[in-house]
Amino acid sequence: MDITWRKSSYSGEGDGNECVEIATTPTRTAVRDSKDPTRAVLTFPTAAFAPFLRALEPADLPPLML
Repeated sequence: MDITWRKSSYSGEGDGNECVEIATTPTRTAVRDSKDPTRAVLTFPTAAFAPFLRALEPADLPPLML
């Protein structure tokens, strides 16, 4: 199956271009290092990924739009 990887808009030229990339399917979310995309990929069940990200949010920021 082909998947499309996307990088955070915060990972631009002035931001060091160091970020993770994600790709989604109906059942899984995959995460990889944008600096070395040929290395290992982490995959999570889609239902578990959104709560994981929400748990990382600082309390003083608006919620992530997933």
